[in-house]
Amino acid sequence: MAGVEEVRVVVAHHERATLRVGDVFLKIDADQTRTDVEVEAMALAPIPTPAVLWRRPPVLALAALPGTALGRLGEPSPASSAAWVAAGAAVRMLHDAPLPPWPGRSLDEITSNLDGECEWLVTNGVLPADLVTRNRRVAEAALRPWKPVFAHGDLQVTHVFVDGDEITGVIDWSEASRGDALHDLATLTLGHEEHLGDVVAGYGTDVDLDVIRAWWSLRSLRVVRWLVEHGFDPAAPGCEVDVLRSRM
Repeated sequence: MAGVEEVRVVVAHHERATLRVGDVFLKIDADQTRTDVEVEAMALAPIPTPAVLWRRPPVLALAALPGTALGRLGEPSPASSAAWVAAGAAVRMLHDAPLPPWPGRSLDEITSNLDGECEWLVTNGVLPADLVTRNRRVAEAALRPWKPVFAHGDLQVTHVFVDGDEITGVIDWSEASRGDALHDLATLTLGHEEHLGDVVAGYGTDVDLDVIRAWWSLRSLRVVRWLVEHGFDPAAPGCEVDVLRSRM
């Protein structure tokens, strides 16, 4: 890192911050249990992940991945169809791996959290009641028992890196756990419905498209408050509020 002339803030809010210093990412997290999960999950994952350079709590230093993000929410993806297929294949490899030793959120926890977020959105006038009600109804299809897999838990399109048509790695593993496979696929394709077919082609069998669409509604309803409270705009074009409107 000697001779580095620029420190770039990748993301920053009151829970955590990530800085890029040359080819090193410095992650600072107020909750070290999330960092514990991230380090262990990357060690267990059968797909490429950033190399851990060092850890001195509360800082975790990771090597930058080659390539660029598969895309960004609210923008057309610059990646090829083949890259999206490769992403689906990588997710399948992860889901076929042995389960991590720690559990994920239960169905009851997710349902309770969803209902609380819906109530908050309507009570505070953040979103129209009919929009929330319709998407809560759509989300119901995701609230069913599932066979747990090794799930990334926050597989946003910006967390998957590609170089040409190849996956070079996946970042941000702090939400990894035993979870629903279709939640990962839904998170990856949120706002990029045009690439769902590519991802499914790479992933293979056992994909219920109605459940993926239900997870789009469920995830969007659950994150609007968090985004607002942390200074992000879920109403930006192509982002979560537009995803909710597309279900109407």
